[in-house]
Amino acid sequence: MASKRDENAGYQPYTPDEFDDPPEGPVGVHRGPRSLAVRVVPVIVIILLAVLCGLGAWTVVSGGKMPWQHQQTSSAKVDQVRRKVEAGRAKSNGAQGQQGNESKSPSQAAPSQSAQPSPAASQTQQPAPAPVANKSAQVRVINGTSITGYAASRRQALVSAGYTSVTADNPTGQLPPASVVWYQNESDKATAEDVAKTLGIASVQQVPSASAPIVAVLRN
Repeated sequence: MASKRDENAGYQPYTPDEFDDPPEGPVGVHRGPRSLAVRVVPVIVIILLAVLCGLGAWTVVSGGKMPWQHQQTSSAKVDQVRRKVEAGRAKSNGAQGQQGNESKSPSQAAPSQSAQPSPAASQTQQPAPAPVANKSAQVRVINGTSITGYAASRRQALVSAGYTSVTADNPTGQLPPASVVWYQNESDKATAEDVAKTLGIASVQQVPSASAPIVAVLRN
């Protein structure tokens, strides 16, 4: 022990510090527990880098398009192909319809020509000519007014119109309220209408019991 003291005889004392009283146990070898954020952040960074690398590789392979853009392009191509197919079907159906129309017989293709009547048929379908007044029919003119000689003057008007069998008479029995021309048979209707027109009478009636084929009753 004396020898050791002699060896440390030249030892110079120093100011004590924190290293002169170290804590118990090893120091500087073990680290304290790390937080959850410190442990998760590296994993997230790695995942993001992997995703970015994958997108970059896809962009290079697909010519600068992203995956979602590729899906949209595929849908557009499918729609375009579908439209082309439908257009081709429409053209094909139109061509078939045109061929069907051309294959029809001339009578079916031009029904209007066959439906037109022939000139002979048109001539036979012309309406019958209007009946002509019989100027030789017996006509009786009755004076139902208070004017003397009025029937005779109206008789002269009929004679001037071409009638050859006209007589002027006085009334016998009940008279109609207004001027009228009576006729017995349907065949005398055209003659009665012509007499009424000549005498300026508006009413023409069929009376089978009339005293003559044509009877003109003058009331005014």
